[in-house]
Amino acid sequence: MKKNLKMSAAILAAVMVMGSLTACGGSSSDPTTAAAKDTTAAAADSGSTAAADSGSATGDVTADVQKIIDAGVLKVGVKTDVPCFSLQNTATGEYEGLEDDLAYNIAGKIFGCTPDEAKEKKLVEFQGVTAKTRGPLVENGELDMVIATFTITEERKETYNFSTPYFTDAVGLLVLKDSGINSIEDLDGKVIGVAQGSTSQKGFEAYVAEKGINVKPTFEEFDGYPALAAALSAKNIDVFSVDRAILAGYRDDTNKLLDDRYAEQEYGVCTKKENTGLAELVDGVVTDLKDSGKLAEMIKDWGIE
Repeated sequence: MKKNLKMSAAILAAVMVMGSLTACGGSSSDPTTAAAKDTTAAAADSGSTAAADSGSATGDVTADVQKIIDAGVLKVGVKTDVPCFSLQNTATGEYEGLEDDLAYNIAGKIFGCTPDEAKEKKLVEFQGVTAKTRGPLVENGELDMVIATFTITEERKETYNFSTPYFTDAVGLLVLKDSGINSIEDLDGKVIGVAQGSTSQKGFEAYVAEKGINVKPTFEEFDGYPALAAALSAKNIDVFSVDRAILAGYRDDTNKLLDDRYAEQEYGVCTKKENTGLAELVDGVVTDLKDSGKLAEMIKDWGIE
């Protein structure tokens, strides 16, 4: 009797187990379906995994960085007309220079790949900017960041985040060889051309005031460096003034770079003020490149002095 009761209990238990499996639809017991679910989940999580690998030490991904990952592309504002830093190739449309390479390094960190892979997969979407447009395009969210010979100042830091400096330069003066201008002291009454939105004029005025140099030139703003170079060549201005590394790209047999240098300034990667997670990631990339010596190699490879 006891034996029969035990057998009945076992049969009842088996029936209950089968019923519960039927209620679940049997999908969990199908290895093919389970594998498909695992594959789908892995694919959906791949962006987060890449970001976790590229994020902070804790692997956390901030909302601002995740937004870029979800978009599948990093939007970067760069110059189109600065040889060695960022110059758009008119034949291919590609952007070439130190700052473009820096963008690929940052994209690699965000998407969990190498800079070369970021370039090959077109994970960076470049947009040409000027000294006048670069800030507003970051502020309105059209760009994720700007890497465009953007000088770090205390005033600008109130509006934007800036990374550790990736290059330090000073403002210079480019003149025609036949102009008779040999130093900053020859600039009284001359016309100095500067880029819209740049710090060149402020730097000049502060320098001559500090040194007690009695010159009073006038300043004319231009929308871009090619326009400035053309104005100098046509003698519509007497001086083309901007950072010396930029001026080096516009040297030719007709002009010369004066020895005077002033208003030393540092370039940083600019991001939107509230995007603190992205700013931290960018700063980590720049710092790592500097500490490893890779940044110095990149600068040398582009022939920047």
